Amino acid sequence: MELRHCTWHNEDDTAALARQLAAQPLLANAFITLHGDLGAGKTTLVRHLLRALGVQGRIKSPTYAVVEPHEAPGLAIWHFDFYRFDDPREWEDAGFRDIFAAPGLKLAEWPEKAVGLIPPADIAITIEAIDDHQRRAVLHAHTPLGCGLLQGMNA
Repeated sequence: MELRHCTWHNEDDTAALARQLAAQPLLANAFITLHGDLGAGKTTLVRHLLRALGVQGRIKSPTYAVVEPHEAPGLAIWHFDFYRFDDPREWEDAGFRDIFAAPGLKLAEWPEKAVGLIPPADIAITIEAIDDHQRRAVLHAHTPLGCGLLQGMNA
């Protein structure tokens, strides 16, 4: 499958990658997982991506709510954070199956906490802190849609 490696020297580089991703029409129905240690920059990337897509207002981290819905012009977005997720019954009770079956962009931090419940990611983004400012990121496409997204970003 398709891979893309990048180094972000500062937050502006993170924002630039988010804008590149936001410009891809295929993003509208993608599922992107974000991997990395606490403080690696997963939520920062999501915030930049949501802003690039046109989300207005405060963008909260869904750490306690598990999911935060967002609206961008013509696009439904769900931002999941499974860090505190530990009861598979919550999946059904919260209606996550319905969310994943519906059209829209889904972004998930800490997806390993929901393995077996979530579908395969179109793109898995792994972020590693090099120091206080720099990050190393690997974007790995796992589906044809994900490959199309990465190829569009490289064009």
